[in-house]
Amino acid sequence: MTRKPLLTLADARRVAAAAEAEAGRNDWKVTVAIVDDGGHLLYLQRSHDTQFGTVETAITKAHAAVAFQRPTKASEDAVLSGRLIHLALPGVIPAEGGVPLVREGIVIGGLGISGVRSFQDGQIAQAGVEAL
Repeated sequence: MTRKPLLTLADARRVAAAAEAEAGRNDWKVTVAIVDDGGHLLYLQRSHDTQFGTVETAITKAHAAVAFQRPTKASEDAVLSGRLIHLALPGVIPAEGGVPLVREGIVIGGLGISGVRSFQDGQIAQAGVEAL
């Protein structure tokens, strides 16, 4: 039988806490979404004073990071360089802030951040990844 690592709720809470701390240091109000390796929502938190549109955006970023096993910044960069096919791929969101969560070289989930500028979402997501 094959065994693979998984993302636990405790892991998700630790990742979210690190992301929230980074957002707080910068006084940024964001939504943090964490999905499992199947793209299903495991954890969500939203600053009480951020836009409600950030909820679906954060979830979509996390889902895309798992589905394509790469940061959403890769699609953002591709679109900005003229590779518009990324706009037609199902589930792609070409905006930084979605990153895969990896353990032992295997994607175990995804983290999505939304609420501030794209590169700032990416900064917050990186802090979350580092906590894993």
